[in-house]
Formats: sequence, C-alpha cells, structure tokens
Amino acid sequence: MKQIDLNCDMGESFGAYSLGMDESVIRHITSANVACGWHAGDPLVMNKTVKIAVEHNVGVGAHPGYPDLNGFGRRNMDCTADEIRNYVIYQIGALQAFCRVHGTRLRHVKPHGALYLTAVVNEDVARAVAEAILSVDPDLRYVALAGAKGEMMTRIGKEIGLKVVYEAFPDRAYTAEGNLVSRRLPGAVIKDPDQVAERALMMAKEGVVKAVDGTNIPLSVQTLCVHGDTPSAVELVKSIRRALETEGILLKSIGDAV
Repeated sequence: MKQIDLNCDMGESFGAYSLGMDESVIRHITSANVACGWHAGDPLVMNKTVKIAVEHNVGVGAHPGYPDLNGFGRRNMDCTADEIRNYVIYQIGALQAFCRVHGTRLRHVKPHGALYLTAVVNEDVARAVAEAILSVDPDLRYVALAGAKGEMMTRIGKEIGLKVVYEAFPDRAYTAEGNLVSRRLPGAVIKDPDQVAERALMMAKEGVVKAVDGTNIPLSVQTLCVHGDTPSAVELVKSIRRALETEGILLKSIGDAV
C-alpha cells in the first residue's frame, strides 16, 4: 500500500498575535513543522503546539528560519554558513526540549521560507543547514524540495549521511522550471480545496505536478505540505486527506512512513 505524509507549518503565533488554525488543522495531518521562535512562534506557543501534536499522534518537526519576525522569515538575509549552522542548531535544540517535556521525539527538520528557498539554490546554505541537523541528531530527517530543483539539497543531505524526505506543495503554483511561483504574483497560493486535493492526488499517485503553463513536472514525493497561514487551511487538509484515503493511500508521519 502506498504511504505518504501530510504536513503543515504550525506554531506561528507569538505574543498577542494569533496566526493559523492549528487546533483544527492538526486533527487532519500527520506531521507538524513547528516554528522555533525566530520567524514566528515563542516558547508558550512552541510548548502548546508540541502538546497538541502529541495529543493527536502527529509527528513533530522543527521549522527553523532566519531571525526575521517582521518579515515572517520570507526575506532573504546575508548570513555566513557558520551563522546559519548555529542558527539552525539553536532552534532545533529549543524545540527538542519541548518534545522531551511532552514525551515525544523530534522527527525532522524543514527550513522555513527564505532559508528553505535559498537552500534550494545555494550550496553553502544547503550544506550549513544539513550539517546543523547532523550535528544535533543524525536520525533527524532533512525535508527537501521534491523534483529537479531540489536535487542539490537532496545530494548534500545524502552525502553527509542524512535521510532526506522529498516535499511537494499542492497548495502552491509551480513554474514550468519546477520553481514555486513567487508569492508576490497572483495565483501563487491555491485556495480551492477541490483543486488542491486533485493536485495532491497527482503528486502522490502519478508523481507529477501541473505547472502554470499546463506542462506536467515529474516529482518523487514523500510528504505533502499545506501552509497553515492560508485562510482555507482546514478545508484544504480535510479535502486532501479525504481524497488520498479514498484512493487507498495510507497517511503516516515522517519517521514512520519515510
């Protein structure tokens, strides 16, 4: 039976600011990528997010980003490899502590926003993130962009001995070259539950995603991501899960399935 993970970025509220519908979304996913306090999140939110993940048997992963609360971690920063390595170690360690408090283990690491997209194209950044993960726990999975555009992240992760998990985004538009369409452009984020579920099925069953020009791009996918800050996130994850299970695809968290 085919297996796949369904993940969502979570824990992105901080202080008096509330973002996302974590307690509703988490009932329908298998892995949670938890913000670690730099692009979003704070200790109270991290603790609560890990707690509800454990209550719903959802795997917990770290979602480290640049120190950029104002830009939600979606602006690039000119950091050295050593800075990035230590930024990621710091954030993983913080979330690991909350996992320990709640009797679970951290399963994976997925860079956030600009850090993720820079790691796709910049070998020094990709290596710094991978080395940070390895130095903390070599059993942690390194979540990398599926498809040809993620080949460098994948290669570096495997070279240093990490297990790499291939991720695709059914709620994001792709260019013909396999890049995610910039959020600055209209249609970059897909919000219709039926359309997103159809794209998720294509990714999971056929290993392709339809680009904005209508061409099919090949992808080897092990985990599907829905963005928790999308207003329709609850409907999206429910629709995806229903479609996958109807087709006999088993949903299992990172570390169990891959």
